[in-house]
Amino acid sequence: MTAVAARPAAPGAARRAREIRSVAMHDPLVRPLLDELSQEYWTRYQRVLTAEELRAEMEHYPAHEFAAPHGDLVLVLEDGAPVAGGAFRRRTEPEVGDPARLARASARRPDGTPAVRTAELKRIWTHSSHRRRGLARVVIAELERRAAERGYRRVYLTTGPRQPEAAGLYLATGYTPLFDTGTDPEEIGPLAFEKWLEVAP
Repeated sequence: MTAVAARPAAPGAARRAREIRSVAMHDPLVRPLLDELSQEYWTRYQRVLTAEELRAEMEHYPAHEFAAPHGDLVLVLEDGAPVAGGAFRRRTEPEVGDPARLARASARRPDGTPAVRTAELKRIWTHSSHRRRGLARVVIAELERRAAERGYRRVYLTTGPRQPEAAGLYLATGYTPLFDTGTDPEEIGPLAFEKWLEVAP
């Protein structure tokens, strides 16, 4: 568990106690994350994906992939309530995204699988009542720190073409787009990004 100092409270506002905690996927504190993500995906993609396909996406990865030693799921808690969260897992499958746009060609094998130890970010979430407070940046920085501590050299992620806020967040936090940002995202499909981490030898 990592404690993080809360931002200074606005005049007259109550100060919130903030902590960042590792949790298991089945922890009851994770339920708001999963429920809101499901609703968000359904709102944005119901015309292109069925309810069954959306459910399959949410349940695609087994819970143990988001646990030590290869993964982690973290929640940002304020006064004990989850306000943001996210996870990473070890990426071993072929990646999407234009190989010519990789920062280092050595990142992938010819079959598209990662050639270096790569963490994949998943389930980045901020509670709908707490957006625009920088919490997603807190989550991403914490996941990157933990991934680097476990020896990951690179982070990979995808976001949907109908999530411009997420794409903007990743660009703003130093991720390299593996697609042409001038192309209509709907023509691309999943939008892939990567970022190299500084890992101590």
